[in-house]
Amino acid sequence: MTTFNIAGLQLALTANQDNFAIIRQQVLAAKRRFPALDMVLLPELCTFGPAPRFAETLPGNTENKYCELAIEAGIWLCNGSMFERDGDHIYNTSSVIAPNGKVHCRYRKVYPFLPYEEGISAGNEFKVFDIPGVGRFGLSICYDMWFPESIRALVWQGAEVILHPTLTNTVDRNIELAMARANACMNQCYMVDINSAAGLGVGQSVVAGPGGEVVHQAGDQQEIIVLQLDLAYLRRVRQQGWHTLGQPLKSFRDTAVVFPQYQQQRSTYLDQLGKLEKPAGRNWTSETF
Repeated sequence: MTTFNIAGLQLALTANQDNFAIIRQQVLAAKRRFPALDMVLLPELCTFGPAPRFAETLPGNTENKYCELAIEAGIWLCNGSMFERDGDHIYNTSSVIAPNGKVHCRYRKVYPFLPYEEGISAGNEFKVFDIPGVGRFGLSICYDMWFPESIRALVWQGAEVILHPTLTNTVDRNIELAMARANACMNQCYMVDINSAAGLGVGQSVVAGPGGEVVHQAGDQQEIIVLQLDLAYLRRVRQQGWHTLGQPLKSFRDTAVVFPQYQQQRSTYLDQLGKLEKPAGRNWTSETF
């Protein structure tokens, strides 16, 4: 099989409440409308919104409900992410569930959105997984994409499709669209970047192909994005270049350069930037004006 049918659900959801019933309804509706659907990808933290108080140990009740949903729909299902409690730590964790209801892979976000995503611990593994007869997929969550090393780490392990749930409701969403395309072309992969619509996010989900081309760009309203990914096309791009042009993965593989920033040492320049903390406001006093 060289094609794979995936739906990204850019849903209008509400923060600080349980959205699972709405999500379930939309997943089942997508499968009924598109019977050939192989996978559904949900946005980051879509079930409860960005509220760590809803954190659960995994496996747990909410993940189990997603497992039942995957069986009911007969699809691969990525729940976007949810907060996972593990001892004294809380992680932003994505689960991928097979059509038989088994958790196939879990990934803990390596780069929490600090200093704003307070109290969330960082994962330390980049996760890829195989879908038999299709190809290799990698997991990335929101702010991870701002660090090109993270996507490269997945592709270095053979990932062809990057599942990238996100939750963005800020003015930098347009910049993320550029990064999604850049990561796709630099790594000759599909980037499936799915955001929530208004309520939680600002929408504008994007799917980019292995040449950095826009396969689909959503607006800001709720949208069910159903696409057929062509893995044979992707492999041809990696072997021959996009339109027979650059072959960056081969050049990266063959270079003799040892990148100094990846060695176990700190940058004296970066140390001068100060602490990772929220910018302070001006100290307005009556003497100022």
